[in-house]
Amino acid sequence: MFNSVLNLVKKPQMIVGIVIAMAFQIIFSVVWMTGYNGANDRIKDFRIAIVDNDHVMGDQIVQKMKGTMPFQILMADEETARQQLVNREVQMMMIIPTDFTTTLQNPAATAKLLYEINESNPALVKSVMDSTAAMITGIVDREASAIGLKNMLERMSLPSEQAGEAATGLVERVKSETRYINPVDGMNNQMVPMMMVLASFVGAMIMGMNMQQATLALGKRESKWHVFTARVLINIIAALVISLLGSSLVMSLGGQSVEGFISLWLFQSLIVWVFLVFSQLFLIIFGMAGMLFNITLLSLQLVTSGAMIPRQMLSSGFQTMGDFLPATYAAEGLMTIIFGGVNLEKDVLGLVAIAVISIIISAGVTALRTIRPSEDTETELNLNTSAST
Repeated sequence: MFNSVLNLVKKPQMIVGIVIAMAFQIIFSVVWMTGYNGANDRIKDFRIAIVDNDHVMGDQIVQKMKGTMPFQILMADEETARQQLVNREVQMMMIIPTDFTTTLQNPAATAKLLYEINESNPALVKSVMDSTAAMITGIVDREASAIGLKNMLERMSLPSEQAGEAATGLVERVKSETRYINPVDGMNNQMVPMMMVLASFVGAMIMGMNMQQATLALGKRESKWHVFTARVLINIIAALVISLLGSSLVMSLGGQSVEGFISLWLFQSLIVWVFLVFSQLFLIIFGMAGMLFNITLLSLQLVTSGAMIPRQMLSSGFQTMGDFLPATYAAEGLMTIIFGGVNLEKDVLGLVAIAVISIIISAGVTALRTIRPSEDTETELNLNTSAST
């Protein structure tokens, strides 16, 4: 038994497996602990757009918010604010109605503050903004009640019946009314963008590893350009087929898609194709050692894509890294297609640009290789052959 353990541990494939398992622990620990470090402190980078249609009490509310709220407060007209909300440039829009002050002057009336929240975002955005809306309304209500109490004290000569009615009117002077745009139908749909990004990249990474092994097995029997062209064609066909299966399952299990099934399928096909050529780039350059790069990129993309938490909560360094990784555009595009939004063109262009650059670099590396397989890949091939026997 002991000899069996020693013989198994001595196998190169076993050593590689242990190293990869350790790499997952090291890479994910370092990336996630540094990426999410101080994330709660950066919630101040959330933005609230205020449409102030009442320049009496409304101006006081704005000044109060700027002094107490831990967010960036932007002033805008209603059309601009709503467009910023749809574009995910702000996390909430608040409207102070024109008759806000006038309504508060009537002891029998209740004034309203209007809020709009875009659900086509990570779930944390809605949670934080719902709490913020309740907090703002509570602050304004207390301010309005204080003003009403002051006015009532100045009229202490009121009969007891009228004083009681006036005091009752101070209980709740301000209410909130929240409207959600691009609503999400349940937590299962909320998690779809992250699930699709994760499943697509992990699947692409493993498929690329097996394709690399298959390429090594061909040895010198095929031209390097024939093999490269075959990779390109297989990636395109595989992306369409794999995404058809994934999109069909999501929709059949209760998934939503504002843009329809065809748009979801085609966009997921683009995502899978980009992930395939992007992950295979490192395998073409470094051989099977490129898997270590792909494991690192998997962790980085889960952190920086915005599928799990808003990118505003990450440090500037991680936000910049996310701009150069395909998962960022994949997550934003999926949220647009599934929940609603705009600027899908930007996400498509970002994905296509990364894919084209990856293919060009891969072709350049292939062109520079005069002998295939190289000494490194010969070693890998021997390892894989021994593993199969």
